[in-house]
Amino acid sequence: MLHESAIFLAAAVIAVSIFKRLGLGSVLGYLAAGALIGPSGLRLIKEVEGTLHFAELGVVLLLFLIGLELHPSRLWKMRGMVFGLGGAQVGLTTAVVTLLGRALGAPWTVALVAGVGLSMSSTAFATQILGEKNELAMPHGRSAFGILLFQDLAAIPALALIPMLGPQPATSSGSSSTHALVVVGVLAGLILTGRFLLRPAFRFIAQARSHELSIASALLVVIGTALVMTQVGLSMALGAFMAGVLLAGSEYRHELEANIEPFKGLLLGLFFIAVGMSANLRMVVERPIAVVGLVVLLVAVKLGLLFALGRTAKLDMKSSTSLGVSISQGGEFAFVIFGVARGAGVMARETVELLIVVVTISMALTPLLFIARDRISERLATKEERAFDEIHDDGSRVIIAGFGRFGQIVGRVLRLKHIPFTALDASPTHVDFLRRFGNLIYYGDASRVDLLRAARADRAEVFVLAIDDPEAAMRTLRVVQEHFPHLKIVARARNRQHAYALLDAGVKTVIRENFAGSVEAAQAALEELGMPTGEARSTVRKFAEYDEAMVRKVYVHRNDEKALVESAKHYAEELERIFEQDARSD
Repeated sequence: MLHESAIFLAAAVIAVSIFKRLGLGSVLGYLAAGALIGPSGLRLIKEVEGTLHFAELGVVLLLFLIGLELHPSRLWKMRGMVFGLGGAQVGLTTAVVTLLGRALGAPWTVALVAGVGLSMSSTAFATQILGEKNELAMPHGRSAFGILLFQDLAAIPALALIPMLGPQPATSSGSSSTHALVVVGVLAGLILTGRFLLRPAFRFIAQARSHELSIASALLVVIGTALVMTQVGLSMALGAFMAGVLLAGSEYRHELEANIEPFKGLLLGLFFIAVGMSANLRMVVERPIAVVGLVVLLVAVKLGLLFALGRTAKLDMKSSTSLGVSISQGGEFAFVIFGVARGAGVMARETVELLIVVVTISMALTPLLFIARDRISERLATKEERAFDEIHDDGSRVIIAGFGRFGQIVGRVLRLKHIPFTALDASPTHVDFLRRFGNLIYYGDASRVDLLRAARADRAEVFVLAIDDPEAAMRTLRVVQEHFPHLKIVARARNRQHAYALLDAGVKTVIRENFAGSVEAAQAALEELGMPTGEARSTVRKFAEYDEAMVRKVYVHRNDEKALVESAKHYAEELERIFEQDARSD
């Protein structure tokens, strides 16, 4: 066991590092690692089924954490998306794949089961990649999650009905109504337990003040819920999701997230490795045309249907495309459905192995589809880039480059004093948004000499450098200093390193954007602790003056980390001595 653990960890670390460096994402790296060490690769690990079952806990923990982010009221608002979009996707995909299966000569039972199985997408893959790209909260991310949630629900009756399609279907129907009652009872019990028992239990555990006990209790809730669900034939992931939703409004939500997150990451990586191991790569060599054709057909059908559903749901073109890209793959439930079908005699072993390879490869294509989407979007954005605005000089004394939060405040103060200024921003979306509120702002890149000449930088007096991106800000600064050296520059610094770079370039007035607000907050905190206002103001004023002086003295060491650390320690000690002397003199 220890030997196998070392193999898993080594394969994951090496493969994921390489794939991340290549820009292909961690999921594809885990899949490649699994394919390499599995039975179809180097055969370093031969036990696939056991690994896959254990690694499914990663999906369970993932769904629990997603549930923690969804309050029951918010989940209720998603019901139209879940049952509307989700039901349409599963129904349409099942119908289309079934018809295609029949056209390819498969018996209708095989075609129907294939349609149901291939209609399922991968919750683990989709949510992981959307989460990495911060797209879960976007319209296509919310739609994708609603569809995935319906798929989890739809898998339950599918697994119950598939055995009836076999050569010897079960004739006993008396147990079906009993099973339905048991399922309803378990769900009701879960809701009541989460509502009335879990919070007091966590409150009791918190009184022990043991971090290890908190972690153990969090894992117990997730795994216990998953086990109860499996006993009545429901999805472990669905049970964990419901447990998360019930605890979404709990005061222990953030602690639960922090405790579960490390285990989720490791087990989810193991799940992807196990998926890669389960693929029979010899099938690709033996039947390459069939495999490639079915993969392309599956992804094309699902992507096209999802795009159409997205447009029907009034998503824009970009969001509809992203919806199709994110869940056009096969899913982990397909493995379970095809396994049940094989056990019931509905599908032959060769058919099941072929479909599993198709599903696995479709999963591997998902990160590549996201990369293709991003590159196509960048090219389209470049082609559709609009021309810079024509600037009408009105005798502005000040030019503000970058009209975000920082630049807008400067502009508001100048407007109050009736001082004319010209505002430039390189984001057309941002410019259009600000114009709706009556702001006079021009779309343009302030690092372009021709644009600065049009803004009459040769006649202006002050140049306010408030661009968000430090690299773009430094590029603009160099242009201004070279072509308009008479301009007095007031520069915004995002952080200390940016401030060092500005000072090194000769800028005298450097404003650290968060510094003034932080000093003001420190004064308020001292006053809330009972310190007189005058003393609090004097304390933070001394600190601010000393810190500003320190930044200007230390920036010469900005490229020498050791000297920078030593200087910071020296100035911190000196500042502490100054305050101690003040205390003694009082």
